[in-house]
Amino acid sequence: MTTEKRTSLSVRKLKRSGGYFDLETKTNELEVLEKQLHDPNFWQDQAKARRVNKNISLLRDEIAQIDRLDQLKGDLETYLLLLDEDFSESLFLEAVEHLSESQIYADKAEIECLLSEKYDHNDAIFSIHAGAGGTEAMDWAQMLLRMYSRWAEKNKFGFVVVDMLYGEEAGIKSVTVEVTGNYAFGLLKAEIGIHRLVRISPFNAQGKRQTSFASVFVYPEIDDAIEVEIEAKELKIDTYRSSGAGGQHVNTTDSAVRITHLPTNIVVSCQNERSQIQNREKAMAMLKSRLYQYYEEQREKEKRSVESTKSDIGWGNQIRSYVFQPYQMVKDHRTSYECGNMDKVMDGDLDGFIYAWLRGEAQKRA
Repeated sequence: MTTEKRTSLSVRKLKRSGGYFDLETKTNELEVLEKQLHDPNFWQDQAKARRVNKNISLLRDEIAQIDRLDQLKGDLETYLLLLDEDFSESLFLEAVEHLSESQIYADKAEIECLLSEKYDHNDAIFSIHAGAGGTEAMDWAQMLLRMYSRWAEKNKFGFVVVDMLYGEEAGIKSVTVEVTGNYAFGLLKAEIGIHRLVRISPFNAQGKRQTSFASVFVYPEIDDAIEVEIEAKELKIDTYRSSGAGGQHVNTTDSAVRITHLPTNIVVSCQNERSQIQNREKAMAMLKSRLYQYYEEQREKEKRSVESTKSDIGWGNQIRSYVFQPYQMVKDHRTSYECGNMDKVMDGDLDGFIYAWLRGEAQKRA
C-alpha cells in the first residue's frame, strides 16, 4: 500500500472516530462541573468532590483527544493536497513521519470508541494466580506481573500492588493490583483468562521444556457513591503479618488485613498500606466493588456470578500461549492475533492483543 493510500485511510479512520465524540455536549458538561468547584460548600462532601474532580479530568482528556484528532485529520488532508499538487521528497518524508503518529493515535481513538459498556471507564482491581506447574508457575505469575506493570507504565496508568503472596522458592502464588486511569477496566478485561507459558525451565536441572499456567482476572472498581449494605456480622476480619521479599522495608507488625464476606465467601486482602486501619479501609473498598458487581448480576438474573468466568488454571482453558522454545511466539487463541517478538510482548507491548479482542467483541455485539 502506498503512503498516499495509507494517509487517505488514516484520514477516513480519524473522521469515523471523530464522529463518536460530541464536542459541544462534552464542553457544556465540563462547564457545569467546573462551576461546582467555585461553590464554597463543594469540599464539605469529600466523596462527591472526588467524583466531580474525576469526571472533570475525564472530560478534559476526552476534549483534548477530540482536538488532537481534528488537528491530525487536518494535517493529513493538507499533506494529501500538497503531495497531489507538487510532489517533493522532503514533503513526502515529512508526511510519512506524521502518518505513523496519526495511525497510532487513530487506533487508540477507535478502541476507546468501543469501550462504551457500564464500567469500561473505571479503575480496575487486577489479580494474577499461579496455576499448574509448581515453582515454575509461580515464576510465570511474577513474569506476568512485570509484563502488566510495564504495560501500565507505557499507557500512563497507576499500578499499585495491594496484596501479594510469595512462593516458597521463587515467584508469587498470587497478587492483587489496583490499576488506575481512564478505561483501565475496559482495556484490561481483554486479559481475563488463563495464560500458558512454554519454555526450558530454569528450575529443571535436566533442561527440559515445561508448560506452566497462570490466571488473570479483573474487576471494575466501583464508585464510592454506590450503596452496598454490609453488616458487621457478615464479615470475618483477620490480621496477619505483611509478607515481603525481605529487607528493611518489610512490615514487622500484624498490619495486613484479610476480610471474608461470609454469605458470598468473597475474600479480599490488603497489606501495602502503612497501618492496619488504612489496610482495612482499602480492603473494605475492594470488597464493596466485588459485592456490588456480584449483587448486580444477581438482580439481572444472570446464571453465573462474578467468579464463574474463571476456568481451571490448566490445560485446555488458555486464552493465550507464550512460547519461548523451540521457537518464539505469543498467540491469542480467541482472536488468532500473534506476535513473534517475545521480548517486546514481555516488556508490556500488549495493545495489539487487547485491541484485537475488543474489536472482535464489538463485531459479536453488532
